[in-house]
Amino acid sequence: MANNPNEQPSPPIAKFESMLKTDDVYFFDAEDFEDIIHHYLNHGKISLAKKAIRMGLEQHPCSLDIQLLDVEVLVFENEFKRAERILDELQFLEPNNAEIYIQRANIQSKQDNHMAAIALLEDALEYSNDPGDLYSLLGMEYLFVDDYTQAKKYFIRCLESDPEDYASLYNTIYCYEFLEEHDGAIRYLNTFLETRPYCQIAWHQLGKQYYAVEMYNEALAAFDFAIISDDTFLGAYFEKGRVLEKLGRYEEAIQNYTATTRLEDPTSHAYLRIGKCYERIQREEEALYYYYLTVHEDPLLDKGWLAITDFYLSREDYPKAQEYIDKALNIDGENATYWKRSGIIHKALQQIHEADFAFKQATELGNYEMDTWLLWAEVLRDCRELEAAVLILQQAMEFHPESAEIQYQLAGICLLLDEADKACKALKKALDQAPDKFAFFEKTFPEISRASWVQRMVRECRKASK
Repeated sequence: MANNPNEQPSPPIAKFESMLKTDDVYFFDAEDFEDIIHHYLNHGKISLAKKAIRMGLEQHPCSLDIQLLDVEVLVFENEFKRAERILDELQFLEPNNAEIYIQRANIQSKQDNHMAAIALLEDALEYSNDPGDLYSLLGMEYLFVDDYTQAKKYFIRCLESDPEDYASLYNTIYCYEFLEEHDGAIRYLNTFLETRPYCQIAWHQLGKQYYAVEMYNEALAAFDFAIISDDTFLGAYFEKGRVLEKLGRYEEAIQNYTATTRLEDPTSHAYLRIGKCYERIQREEEALYYYYLTVHEDPLLDKGWLAITDFYLSREDYPKAQEYIDKALNIDGENATYWKRSGIIHKALQQIHEADFAFKQATELGNYEMDTWLLWAEVLRDCRELEAAVLILQQAMEFHPESAEIQYQLAGICLLLDEADKACKALKKALDQAPDKFAFFEKTFPEISRASWVQRMVRECRKASK
């Protein structure tokens, strides 16, 4: 088992480092060399670890443990053939040594042969007196091959061996979540807490599972128990704030988010949530204050800039909204969502060419949301670039082939282009897909929607659907 990397150097380590500064050679027990080597490996000082291994093998050439540490370093450096040769020799001497199988498994894992690694670790289980670490290694190997059911089984065994192995607890819940077994996770955590009632990590994870299945009162209780178990547990306060926000209890949510800023250095995410809560209770000055704190704390957090922009957008203060989205774009000009907001603002300001450019940037950067395409087509329609609008809608259909709104928009623009056949085809398809969304067509193309032939198509569609 590796030593704690934060522990103070032991006397053998101090003696070894003193020796390195002189030409003297001191004698160390094999166990002292193991302590020294582990210390350097845990601190990432590979060259010093290799020196200690070399000197250790000179003084104790038959030490199997030092040779295994030599193998560990060789594997780290991808010297697999040399490592395998040493392991062959060691296995001949000690065929039942679990650590030999573990190092062979490590070699296979590093070469992406995870099933072979699993087989070797299962062999190691037969010879190990302390299987806890092996269960963890098996769990990780099963994660590598996306077998979350088996991974979960081994992480649970880790916890049975060591209930304070919180890394395995997180991994267990990760497996439950990936398998979408939230009820199973809740049952497991409740059982775990029967014997570990003050485990703040388990209460926190239980609260998150209750939140996922919308059992908000139970989630609140779980986060309260996490805080009772550890009143400095920042994550529990934050998650409790999220639940209170979901329940519409915004002032209580603010109190919990604020608690996180007192416990540790404030985070942009906490400021953002506080701002959102203040906006919900219509305390606009406080909301803006915390939004500004958000972007000051983390200028790269896009949600902060979007919160300020959307604040002004919702109040139709388009110049202010443009001011802040421009600041955001100066920081990150590759953000597709920023460009979409920019397009919406320019469209509202009737800055058609700027809006066209912004929506073009948004889609080129990967924003393929349906309303992005529709807004862009509207911009092109407004500046009478009807052929370009048709091309945009045809691109949109590649991403949203079942969208009736796109078909309605396409029908109207084709009619403006006097392409009646294409318009009829698109309108019929839209009516077949979603006759209840004809209001979209009426709002976008009011004059066309009142045409007798259009009304006839609507009646025929409704009659056929009955």
